[in-house]
Amino acid sequence: MKSLMFLVLLGIHSATAVTHSLKYFYTASSGIPNFPEYVSVGMVDGLQISHCDSITSRNIPKQIWMNKATEDDPQYWDSQTQICVGNQPVFKANIVTVKQRFNQTGGVHINQRMYGCEWDDETDEVTGYRKDSYDGEDFISFDLETETWIAPKQQAVITKNKWDSNKAIAAQWKNYLTQICPEWLKKYVNYGSRSLLRTDVPSVSLLQKSPSSPVSCHATGFYPDRATMFWRKDGQELHEDVGHGEILPNQDGTFQMTVDLNISSVEPEDWTRYDCVVQLRGVKDKTIVKLDRAVIRTNPEFPVRTVIGVVVGLMLVSVLIIIWRKKKNNNNG
Repeated sequence: MKSLMFLVLLGIHSATAVTHSLKYFYTASSGIPNFPEYVSVGMVDGLQISHCDSITSRNIPKQIWMNKATEDDPQYWDSQTQICVGNQPVFKANIVTVKQRFNQTGGVHINQRMYGCEWDDETDEVTGYRKDSYDGEDFISFDLETETWIAPKQQAVITKNKWDSNKAIAAQWKNYLTQICPEWLKKYVNYGSRSLLRTDVPSVSLLQKSPSSPVSCHATGFYPDRATMFWRKDGQELHEDVGHGEILPNQDGTFQMTVDLNISSVEPEDWTRYDCVVQLRGVKDKTIVKLDRAVIRTNPEFPVRTVIGVVVGLMLVSVLIIIWRKKKNNNNG
């Protein structure tokens, strides 16, 4: 309870425009024992809404409100299952083809497709994307503006030339990403409005493995996943001696993130000049926690590092989703 003395809430809650997202991850693998050769995951605003794999061959809802999809289309989940079953031999063949292009034989290999759209509920602006990766690296992607394919790997040039010469493929993807995808996204947001449009403010703690380790400001339990977090000194944001972590999902549908501060050069009398700030989009309140030895929890196994293994359910899919997020952030979209 003592730590509450250092948590300051400023302003009042205020709803702002939100960018919603619909993403699908198709993952095919080879050479991984006891793991399905194909997995598909659907996500809305960072929450998993569907799951299908080659073992069950059945697409199922992962949120209760996704059952509302059958009210508009009684055959919705049957048709989604057909897509899942139909993709399995295609992606299996893709791995065989790409392995040949890389002159590979055995071993573990991963082919993943990520596609979807984002919709700004205030401006109604829509953006779409479709990217394929092989063994964790970009293989081929669709440029929505030019309606052409980008091949960062020489082994993908054959595919690029084939798809560029078939304008119907580009037209189909453009129609899906700019029309069909946002239409479904709006439906899903409506289905799960009570959950997706809510705002959960974070619980913030200061954590440290040892007295000489960096101090981690850990925010958890917040929703949605659009948040900024940083350390300040004398009210000014710090960029040196600071390490930012990824926004990661919790099992209950909320999110967590950390930002580390290297305190090796901070004199004890200067600690009061530092604080951690968490700003959740859509909320005017800033959560501010002062750097204070009395409120730091010291635990060599604090939970921020252990949750990664239970991100979305299947660890491999989760890691690949994080890779895609990192690449998306590094490429600024």
